[in-house]
Formats: sequence, C-alpha cells, structure tokens
Amino acid sequence: MGRADELRLMTRVARLYYDVGLKQPEIASRLRLSQPKVSRLLKVAQDEGIVRISVRAPTGTNPELEDALEDRFGLTEVEIVDISHDDDDAAVRELGSAAAFLMETTVRSGDVIGVSSWSATLLAMVDAMHPVSGVRDVHVVQILGGGGDPAAEGHATHLVRRLTDLLHGEGTFLPAPSSVGSAGARDVLVQDPFVARAMALWDQLDVAFVGIGGQEPSGLLASSGNVFSPDELRIVREAGGVGDIGLRYLCADGKPVETALDDRVIGIELEQLRRVPRSIAVAGGPGKTKAIRAALVGGWINCLVTDTYTAERLLAQDGLAQDKTNGLEEELSLIHISEPTRPILVSRMPSSA
Repeated sequence: MGRADELRLMTRVARLYYDVGLKQPEIASRLRLSQPKVSRLLKVAQDEGIVRISVRAPTGTNPELEDALEDRFGLTEVEIVDISHDDDDAAVRELGSAAAFLMETTVRSGDVIGVSSWSATLLAMVDAMHPVSGVRDVHVVQILGGGGDPAAEGHATHLVRRLTDLLHGEGTFLPAPSSVGSAGARDVLVQDPFVARAMALWDQLDVAFVGIGGQEPSGLLASSGNVFSPDELRIVREAGGVGDIGLRYLCADGKPVETALDDRVIGIELEQLRRVPRSIAVAGGPGKTKAIRAALVGGWINCLVTDTYTAERLLAQDGLAQDKTNGLEEELSLIHISEPTRPILVSRMPSSA
C-alpha cells in the first residue's frame, strides 16, 4: 500500500468513527479490516495530525487557572468557582457547593474523613450535599474541637452528624473546645477517653476537609467562644502570623507561628495534616488570600477549592496572573479531520469502541 493509499484509508476510517459515529467493530466489518488495524489507523491518524482533538472549556469553568495553581504550588487538584463579586462572604455558598460535589464524586468505601469545625464554607458544603449511594464503611472524624457557647456549638456537631448521615457512615465527635486557657488544661482534656478516641483517628485519615482563617477570626468562630483574646492575636500578628488552619497559625512563608498558644489548641497538628493523602482546603476572599497562600507555600494542603478572584491574586503574587475569561459559550470537543487538501470540522464525540 502506497503512502497516498494509506492516508486515504486512514481518513476514511477516521470519518466513519468520528463523523458517522460507527464503532470500531462496525468499521472493521464494513471495510473488511481487522479491528486491531482499525484501532491502529485511528491512533496513527492522531499521531499524523489528521485527527486533532481539543476540549473547549465552557463559561464558568477555569481550567487554565486551575492548572496554573496546581503547577505553581504542587497541588494535586484545584477547583475554582466563579462568584458575583470579590468578598469574603460572597463565595461561601458557591465554594460550599463545589466542595459538596467534590465530596460526592470522590469519596470511597472505607474512607476515614476528617472535617474541621467553625468553617462556614464546610457548613455550606454539607448543606449542599446529596446522599451518596454506593459507598460503605465511611468514618467521619472531627479534627478540631467543637465545644463552646451552646448557641454556636450546634454548628460543629451538625457538620459531622450531617456528613455522617449523607455518607451512611460512622461519626466520631471531638467533645472538647477548640482552645483552652492553658497547656495544662489541654493536657487534662486530651486524657478523656472520648477525646482520645477522636485524636487517635487523625493519623488514619484518608481525606481531610479544612477551612482557612484570616488574621481576624470569622463570625462563626467568634460566636463559639473558641477565639484567643485580642492581645493574644496581636502576639500572633507580631510574630508574623497571617492566618490559620484549625487555629494553627502560619507566617507568610508557610512556616508555623511559634507561640505558646499552639499548646492550648485541641485539634489536628499541621504535620498530621500534611501526611493526609488528600488534604482539601475550602476557602476564598480577599481577607484570606495571604493565609491561603501561606498554606500552599508551606505544603500543608494538597487540594484547594477557591474562587477566581482569589486564584488570580495567588498567581499575581508570583507574577503568573492570567485572564480568567478563558471560557467559551459551550463545552465542545472539537475533532478536526484533515485531508491532504482541506480540513473539516466535526462537532461530535466519538462513540465508545
């Protein structure tokens, strides 16, 4: 078979597969070819540039920003959502919805899932979730104390209880405050068998969902009574603190802030969080950008759910800002089948073989 003959056959096979929508066995029967030969011709057609497949991102998706963040900070996964305006509170519902979808589509049977307390985005996540079928033996564990003002304490327990119900699993609460008055008080509380049971599971986590706090405590955390005093927070700022993960404060370079406050926290430690195979932060907003960047630079999380404004700020700080308007009108896989003299555009996806 000459080169021109092979190109004509290759083009014909590609048209039947991508344009007409025939399956590979049907093409093999119609052209009296073996199925392996059809498969090989389709592969060579791509290698030769006769078939070129590209994916156009629909409006509302941000794959270029996501890829840029993954590459810059070594993340395994990034989900970026569009929000109406750049505000710390504006993104809560959208971020929660995106995190809910991530949870629903990636949870596996047998997973041990850690969830932080006092995060408005995580509360929005569980409120947006649907019951997940097809998974078994999931264990949800609270990784930051949820005790405090009774009027606010229900938020922390609701998060674990609701997620446990949606995943048809088992839940373990952490019946203690997030922070206490002294290191000695913490040492006493962690001896409680129920507290110790929860803490023992932190080294077994497969997934952790956490919020990220800015320099000022959120309204939800403040209402719980689990905040440090203004003078104590001033010490954190003077030590370089820009935000926290579960009351573990970070400097702008991602290193932990070293103060005595850390010894008063009842929650997962940063090094424990770093060892979790999938540590997912759900956070966004101008007031949290420095804290999010610190978490990324420090390598304390490996997955991020955030908004477009925050993503652009994170990249701009490193000279990698991108135009977020990279979406097109609709999602479409484009398959170009080029003949020697003229290309054509086929706007349909291939049938599975």
